[in-house]
Amino acid sequence: MGKYIWKRIFFSILSLLVVTWLVMLLVYSLTDRSVIFQTDDVWNKRSNNDRILYEYTQYQKYGYLEFENFTSFNKSKWSEIYGESFESSDEYKAAKNLIQKVGDDYLQDETVQEFIQLYESKGYTIVRLDPIRYATGAKQLKPGGTGYLLAVREKLMISRLWDYVKGFFSVETTKDVKDENLTDRYIRIEKDPYGLFAVVGSGTTHKYLIYFDSHFPWIHQNWIHMNLGVSFTRYRGQEISSVITESQGDLKTTRQQYPLQVGSDIWVETAANFHSLTYNTGDLTEAQKEQFPDKYTNATYRRIGLSMIGNSFVIGLIATIIQYIIGLPLGILMARKKDTWIDTLGMWYIIFIMSVPTLAYIFMFAAIGTSVFGLPYKFANAQVKILAYILPTISMALPAIGGTMKWMRRYMIDQMNSDYVKFARAEGLSEQEIYSTHISKNAMIPIIHGIPGNILACLVGAIITESVYSVPGVGSLLTKAINGHDNGIIIACTVFYTTLSLISLILGDVLMAKFDPRISFESKGGR
Repeated sequence: MGKYIWKRIFFSILSLLVVTWLVMLLVYSLTDRSVIFQTDDVWNKRSNNDRILYEYTQYQKYGYLEFENFTSFNKSKWSEIYGESFESSDEYKAAKNLIQKVGDDYLQDETVQEFIQLYESKGYTIVRLDPIRYATGAKQLKPGGTGYLLAVREKLMISRLWDYVKGFFSVETTKDVKDENLTDRYIRIEKDPYGLFAVVGSGTTHKYLIYFDSHFPWIHQNWIHMNLGVSFTRYRGQEISSVITESQGDLKTTRQQYPLQVGSDIWVETAANFHSLTYNTGDLTEAQKEQFPDKYTNATYRRIGLSMIGNSFVIGLIATIIQYIIGLPLGILMARKKDTWIDTLGMWYIIFIMSVPTLAYIFMFAAIGTSVFGLPYKFANAQVKILAYILPTISMALPAIGGTMKWMRRYMIDQMNSDYVKFARAEGLSEQEIYSTHISKNAMIPIIHGIPGNILACLVGAIITESVYSVPGVGSLLTKAINGHDNGIIIACTVFYTTLSLISLILGDVLMAKFDPRISFESKGGR
């Protein structure tokens, strides 16, 4: 079994890389990149060369290319020689002024030649944007007409994929904090201010790398991070894994003490999570010096409620449980009562739920739930939050029940017509024993294969259901990212969804081997 699992994992990783590469190809090469500026107000306000420079800046931010500006190169070179007074040096001013002249005179400058040779050797293309002046012959530049010298290099698809893969997991080290004044760097086990053991770092991004508290699952870590990517538009600059895992509700304030004030009589009402402290590279205020023992002063805040992925998972998981609890017995009953009124009634339900458009029955269930039972329609309007989960859960469960009924009935009937059932009857086994011991068990085998997929699919969410009920889940994350041209979220969703699909297939195979005696990973013929 171990050999099979490792083989499946290897090919799953290979498949994930191929899918990710194909989506990157679609997003970065086959889609017009200029669409990212369709709703960009900053781009609309800029003109001439400033607009082109802004485009290059955004293309680099979105991962299309890499570029370097001669202005930055010129500043960096002469600041190393003259320090803070570099702007008054003749060499710096000469190169800066030559860039603002039309023609090729700038090529005679030594610093310009150094810039060109350096970046051409790295595979960059030199792009010259001549200054744009008014046609009257005056020296005055048009708005946005500043001249620029740029080095531009398109990102190769394989290098883009490699950069994504190598940065997928990151581990915090004592070299993370860039502060020359921080000399005492370490990772060690010690007690936190609240008397619990923790793995504490100095020089790491977070102070508490592994810690315990009273919140489920009671042990937490900030040491290893999974980096799905960064959102460019909708959640500007935020890491996508944080976007989908952080709580969406209001701040949850509790009575706490700051780390340096533990043991005193000073208590505050705050939502700060003091186990999430990160390093403050700036100067500490007087208040912070009284509250914290070091420069780890930046904390995240606890919020009430579930995260985006939590909301989707709770609704999906409950709907899946209802699907199997109701769908399987009804499917078995329909098969045993084939061609009776019970079977006919069940078939009518299956036909109805499968044929009616999804939006139609969702709105119908919503109307019944709100008018008859007084359930909240929109998630945000619910006075009692738990009631807001009922309508989305039912809307997801009812069609799933129909599908389970249909397939369970079909598999049961297939088994009922098998030869081994006739032999069992000939041996004198009762109908109850035949159905419970043989038919139902064998009919369940193909159903079992899909259980892991259905459970893991709960993490993906339901686009239509979550949109109708305004559920703050992950269901609409991909569609909104596509509409907003958020390449980071598109790639992240692809990796996330594909990984879940591959895991569900492996788990389905493992379950099949456990319940189907014909399948074995140990025997020579097992696959």
